[in-house]
Amino acid sequence: MSDVDTVKAEVKKLNAQATQAKMDLHDLSEDLPVGWERIPDVAQRAHDLYARLTEARQRLKALEA
Repeated sequence: MSDVDTVKAEVKKLNAQATQAKMDLHDLSEDLPVGWERIPDVAQRAHDLYARLTEARQRLKALEA
């Protein structure tokens, strides 16, 4: 598998994980004030995944250039 294919697969996986984290954060917000203690953890997970996704997309763009 080429580097481009590897990074594309990583982007696809991270995109799915980031989307799920976004939905988890959304679901948590809808249930407030129940579960308010989990806000930092859920938000940090979403933040970290979107940061990783952004970095992977930048690597993919550089490889495709």
